[in-house]
Amino acid sequence: MAHRRAGGELPRGLHLARRATRRRPAAPPLRLTRRGRVVLVGALALLLAGLVALLAPASRAAGPGSGAPTATVVREGDTLWAIAERQLPGRNPIAVVAEIRRLNDLDGYTVYTGQQLLLPAWR
Repeated sequence: MAHRRAGGELPRGLHLARRATRRRPAAPPLRLTRRGRVVLVGALALLLAGLVALLAPASRAAGPGSGAPTATVVREGDTLWAIAERQLPGRNPIAVVAEIRRLNDLDGYTVYTGQQLLLPAWR
């Protein structure tokens, strides 16, 4: 203990060196508040929803029909709307007309008597 001064004090340089070698106490484990937990759960839910949307089967995204389309022949005076209401009652005629046009590669809404049309299989 030759480094101690007359009052039991350490010389100034030794005192600072000794403080620098002390270890800090271990930090407490991370604690989340209620708000933090809500934010974390919400972020994870959004991430999961995004993954589900990306990994959805392509067959469901291709069209609402399930199965093979059926066919019908256009009668005199028929319109796409009338065919949609007659062949698929209870369905949204706008969606049915759009699907009939897509299935038959129709550019417009004109159909001709005797023309054969594919219908969506939404039965």
